[in-house]
Amino acid sequence: MPRGGKKGHKGRGKQFSNPEEIDRQMRVQKELEENAGAEKESSSDSDEESSSDEESESRRRSGVEGLIEIENPNRVSQKSKKVTELDVAAPRELSRREREEIEKQKSKERYMKLHLEGKTEQARADLARLAIIKKQREEAAKKRDDLRKEKDAEEAKAKR
Repeated sequence: MPRGGKKGHKGRGKQFSNPEEIDRQMRVQKELEENAGAEKESSSDSDEESSSDEESESRRRSGVEGLIEIENPNRVSQKSKKVTELDVAAPRELSRREREEIEKQKSKERYMKLHLEGKTEQARADLARLAIIKKQREEAAKKRDDLRKEKDAEEAKAKR
């Protein structure tokens, strides 16, 4: 039930930053970035900077980690290798997905080769269908030729 006198947060008005305020904040940020490498003139700026450094360090090492150096024997640290140590010519082990993809491509190529040679069931069915269609077309062409010859013969008789 709603409590008397208190309103929810959903009906509040929205606050928008005006463009001048945004420009001012961006200028200040650029100045801070430019002056980050140079020494600060006032001590208040250096105090703020040192407090931000302390905060970032405390974020990095929180809890027991900051007090005791802990070595996890199960953790594998990433060791950076020099370019001269890298062996580019060494065969790289493929992942399962990559191996499966290569096998899939090879099997597809084998199938297409057999298909073109007419050794697969689908190729045989296609060739049989094509042979049937070819016969039908030849028969239709013969019928048309016969009909044309008959018409020509009839026309020749009519002219005489």
